[in-house]
Amino acid sequence: MEFTPIERAPGAFQRTVTAEEIRAMARRAFGAGVRVRSAVELGPGSYNSAYRVDVGAERAVILRVAPEPARQFRIERQWMRNEYAGVPYFAVIAPLLPRTLAADFTHAVIGRDYLFQTLLDGVPAPEGLRACPRAEWAPFFQGLGTIARDIHTVRGDRFGPMAGPGFATWGEAVVATLRDTAADLDDVGLDASDVREVAAAAVRHRALLDEITEPRLLHGDLWTANVMMAGGAPVPAITGVFDCDRASWGDPEADWTIFVAGRTRPEQRRAFRETYGPPASTPEAERRALFYQAQHLGAVRLERHRLGRTDDIPASYDEMRDVISRLRTAF
Repeated sequence: MEFTPIERAPGAFQRTVTAEEIRAMARRAFGAGVRVRSAVELGPGSYNSAYRVDVGAERAVILRVAPEPARQFRIERQWMRNEYAGVPYFAVIAPLLPRTLAADFTHAVIGRDYLFQTLLDGVPAPEGLRACPRAEWAPFFQGLGTIARDIHTVRGDRFGPMAGPGFATWGEAVVATLRDTAADLDDVGLDASDVREVAAAAVRHRALLDEITEPRLLHGDLWTANVMMAGGAPVPAITGVFDCDRASWGDPEADWTIFVAGRTRPEQRRAFRETYGPPASTPEAERRALFYQAQHLGAVRLERHRLGRTDDIPASYDEMRDVISRLRTAF
């Protein structure tokens, strides 16, 4: 078996598995007779470890291995199981999703969750977009808008992550996420007082959050990094969507996609909105958006810590100060 892992610095969050572990996982998934010819670790993901594995089938498959349970933050616990539970609800974009071939959450082979999926067609969108003149990117972002809009039409019966915990009200779900984020920041030695202040404000203004009464499907991480596109096509077209592990039920305006769309270049934001639709513009929606921004900024702070991007962490505090200032003014 030819094995090509990614070389990482000591102490890096992602930990590769061994060639023998890959063989054992493949035997568990496809039978004792399977022959693993090669495995190549893929980048640039920052959470699960992913491998392109040749098992002698018509085409290679993807192996994704979750971090050890003890290394997962509260706000990202059991994300792989969360994605597995949520896949049926993404039927609206089923042709774009990888198919799950096998999943093993028993920890009998290794002490981590893992699953095998089909390999999506195309090239990673960041790579494909770099090969296109920026003036030709509009169809890609219009496609993102269409996909996000379709996902957000799916209705649920509770709020919160796909695999739980579930919440009867949206306010409960938002407060729980903010409190878990603060606790995670405490665990890694980062100041969480600003996140706690937002959580306290969310408790005081639960009635505003609870105006959202119909849970909708949220992807949680839909943007360029988790999309495949046709390589060499005259128009940049999306061919696949992956990494739905952050999926949850909530207010569409709280989805990561909406947060990032509001921060991207104006021409890309316009293209996205052409198909997704205009942003919510009521005073109530604008106030709720401040809580959503705080949720995302807290998660970004944790991710920057995990990736060792210490120079970028202070910016999250600057942005959070602005959110808190606007919250105080809004109420």
